[in-house]
Amino acid sequence: MLEADFKYIIDTFFALFAMVLIIFMVPGFAMLEAGLVRTKNVTSVLTINVMIYAVASLAFLLIGYDLAFGSWENDSMSIWAAFLFQMAFVGKTINIMSGGVSERVRIIPLAIFAVIMGAVIYPVVVNVSWGADMIAGTFLDIDMYDLAGSTVIHSTGGWALLAAILIIGSRKGRYVQGGIRVIPASNIPLVVLGAFLLWIGWFGFNGGSVGSISSVENADAVAKTILNTNTAGLAGAIIAGIIMYIRYKLFDITMILNGALGGLVAVTAGPDLYDLHTPILIGAVGGALVVFAVPLFDKLRLDDPVGALSVHLVNGIWGTLAVGIFVDSVSFISQLKGVAVVAVFAFSVSFVIIYVINKFVRFRADDDEQVEGMDVNECGVEAYPEFKRAI
Repeated sequence: MLEADFKYIIDTFFALFAMVLIIFMVPGFAMLEAGLVRTKNVTSVLTINVMIYAVASLAFLLIGYDLAFGSWENDSMSIWAAFLFQMAFVGKTINIMSGGVSERVRIIPLAIFAVIMGAVIYPVVVNVSWGADMIAGTFLDIDMYDLAGSTVIHSTGGWALLAAILIIGSRKGRYVQGGIRVIPASNIPLVVLGAFLLWIGWFGFNGGSVGSISSVENADAVAKTILNTNTAGLAGAIIAGIIMYIRYKLFDITMILNGALGGLVAVTAGPDLYDLHTPILIGAVGGALVVFAVPLFDKLRLDDPVGALSVHLVNGIWGTLAVGIFVDSVSFISQLKGVAVVAVFAFSVSFVIIYVINKFVRFRADDDEQVEGMDVNECGVEAYPEFKRAI
């Protein structure tokens, strides 16, 4: 067998294996969100996660991939494997949004937006960062280092979520008489399962983004990337737990897990560039940002049941800027410009599209429907029919 053929086969297998790990993040998001919402809304959340994977992936297949990369040509691996790896990313952008508008969002308008995100919004962001750069010379022309998408994926989804929350509003009863009503998670074991499925999926997310494993140098780069990814998650979890105990004398497992996810988001921009110890700092800052951002967004009356703004938007920004801070060969100004350009594009376009869709098909369920639960009104199937529904 020729060496070139061997490398082609190994890199094709590597892309497919990484893609499978990333797809594990679909049930990861589903379980995390299902555990964090009330039992009367679990089936709706699960249905939304399935539909997002289906419609966003198909939209990316038919339209988005060509817009993002210009062509299907690939000399280093099978073109089908290269597509599948990139397809695995697209639904995550919508997953970030769907969790943040849980318990009051309707399925049909969200599915319509998922199609537009998978076909146009996300591919445009990919085009100017990872792809063919077919719109060079415009204001979208950026030179940002973002290995696996702290900004391209996580911040893009976060900006879309912020636009959606501003238009849709909060859940009924979340903010009453100037106060914040605590709505506890319904199933902590599902939250833990979902978070760790996401954590495991991140190894394919970041490791696979190295692009090749068929040489000694590339194999080392993949292993280092996965090591640094895991390290940042560990640091995020630990610092979140410490801060929560110092502030409240309690260990909040949901906040600890979100701290880990915040660390993972933060390191995603440059895990291949860092030394052994830098991810500890990046992940620790990421975990701390989650702890402080969650109550801040509540004070601003931005209702986010799963903490997606804190985990994905805040740490997507931090992680991208961190590359410019800790890596000498990367310009901080270029990183800052990339963050700003994606912010303006993703937020403004998402806001306009959601606003228009909302005029024809309302995103937000009526107050009475929210009280009864989205499972009954949107799906006709309750996840826990033997349980008494919580108001």
